[in-house]
Amino acid sequence: MKPLVLTAVLVACTCSAWAQAPADAASFTPFQQWIAAVLTGDAPSLTDLYSTDPAAQLRLNTVMHPGADDLNFWIHLKVRSMKVEIVRLIVRPTRASVIFRADVVPGGPNAQTLNITDDQTWMKQGDQWRLVYSERTDDPKLKHPADMKKDLYPANVDAHMEIKEAEEKATKEHKRLLLVFGANWCFDCHVLDLAFHGPELAPIIATNYEVIHVDIGPDGKKNGDVAKQFDVSLDKGVPVLAVAESEGKVVVSEKNGEFEDARQLTPEFLAEFLNKWKPQAHN
Repeated sequence: MKPLVLTAVLVACTCSAWAQAPADAASFTPFQQWIAAVLTGDAPSLTDLYSTDPAAQLRLNTVMHPGADDLNFWIHLKVRSMKVEIVRLIVRPTRASVIFRADVVPGGPNAQTLNITDDQTWMKQGDQWRLVYSERTDDPKLKHPADMKKDLYPANVDAHMEIKEAEEKATKEHKRLLLVFGANWCFDCHVLDLAFHGPELAPIIATNYEVIHVDIGPDGKKNGDVAKQFDVSLDKGVPVLAVAESEGKVVVSEKNGEFEDARQLTPEFLAEFLNKWKPQAHN
């Protein structure tokens, strides 16, 4: 998950943007209006909920599109029913973040249920809330979390001490270190963690790695010295991964945001990475 800018306006997940308690799902009326317009096929009302200044944007499969593409997607689905599960809803005075999962039944004969995860950013424009950004994942290959309550990155953990302990354990068990830089506010960090605990990847990790979650904090600056030590770049979003030998020597470090959009990845991609960089003794 990385910072996004729309017409010089910072709109989504700039580290501290959503680092606070979520709101009650029923408390954000614009989202309820959006759902209602989708379900009733009310194109004019739905159109009015998308921002034109700045122009709404859609990120789909890591590629940016105009927001009209998202609007047209929902209109053309002619949704018959939609079961919505809120993953996170945070409302601030002038902006809001909504992440939800939905089982969508479109119109038409022999329609198949679609599994969709959507990450929306809303802005207050005068008296009207409008949608300025969506990151939609259609038919995700990784399981997406039902919420973001898991404390992946405890604020009181000393990363240096945790790394030292992991090095000692990895030495005894002939493993490598797998450092995952991120934060609790990062949806993709939760997606990646859920995948690491899934049946496809958990055995690979248990046999070959000691995992350390390195917290970058609400402002993205925490543990900057650790990021430098393991030669990773945090400016293209998190999660960011590094693999190191048990004594701390870097084996591979990520610099190009390969995992920041974890919600779009596949178990096969992650398994390939983990198997490629596991200790030589296990090859």
